[in-house]
Amino acid sequence: MGVMTVLMLPLLLLGISGLLFIYQEVSRLWSKSAVQNKVVVITDAISGLGKECARVFHTGGARLVLCGKSWERLEILYEALISVADPSKQTFTPKLILLDLSDISCVQDVAKEVLDCYGCVDILINNASMKVKGPAHKISLELDKKIMDTNYFGPITLTKALLPNMISRRTGQIVLVNNIQGKFGIPFRTAYAASKHAALGFFDCLRAEVDEYDVVVSTVSPTFIRSYHVHPGQGNWDASIWKFFFRKLAHGVHPVEVAEEVMRTVRRRKQEVFMANPIPKAAMYVRTFFPEFFFAVVACGVREKLNVPEEG
Repeated sequence: MGVMTVLMLPLLLLGISGLLFIYQEVSRLWSKSAVQNKVVVITDAISGLGKECARVFHTGGARLVLCGKSWERLEILYEALISVADPSKQTFTPKLILLDLSDISCVQDVAKEVLDCYGCVDILINNASMKVKGPAHKISLELDKKIMDTNYFGPITLTKALLPNMISRRTGQIVLVNNIQGKFGIPFRTAYAASKHAALGFFDCLRAEVDEYDVVVSTVSPTFIRSYHVHPGQGNWDASIWKFFFRKLAHGVHPVEVAEEVMRTVRRRKQEVFMANPIPKAAMYVRTFFPEFFFAVVACGVREKLNVPEEG
């Protein structure tokens, strides 16, 4: 009996591996079919996440509209996508559009250009974001307003310009790449947290309003999106609780992971996704059910941060 068990174990593992491989391949093909021939608009396509979203959706056969503030960087992204395209698979030449979401006056023109070119937009990925770190009283109102324009007014202006087309066609999906700070704020990021709260509130309301038209509104909220070459260090319980807490909050996810999650969100038409390790997720529940404790921990961290020189 023992010998049979030993012989069966490798076969069982091989079978499980085969099933996982088949599942991954089916998921990959399903992802591609979900966006094949779809008109997909990506804002801030020149950012780390924007580039990865462009890569994933271009590979999937989408008709990409790539928006960004720098024409030179858009052209570099364009060349990169074209150079890695598989000739045996159907892909489309991306359309490039200059767009600075902090300049609200130009957003309507961009929406009109896209609709004039393609006639519709199937998927809008609101990815643009701007952040600044510092004490609230040292951040100018001008900078606060620019952050709100980029993170809130810009995305909702573009969404409102494209939404009537989706409603009239009774199809479409709007994806907001937000941040966990749309759920609770972290000190020294007041304007950023405020803009993310505002954006999440808008799109949560919009989701219910457009449901009857079969338009899907999705929000994807990671902690932070880290750069390609930065890897988080290990948490240290020997340090103070707040340092461990904020270190965990600050550990972002890789742009590739977020881009793949955006694709899954589109494919499965998911409404809300949080990409965070257990510590930030637990913090959301603590903030909701034990707010006084949460505020005390955060305030303690701020006091210690102000009194102790920053590492490095």
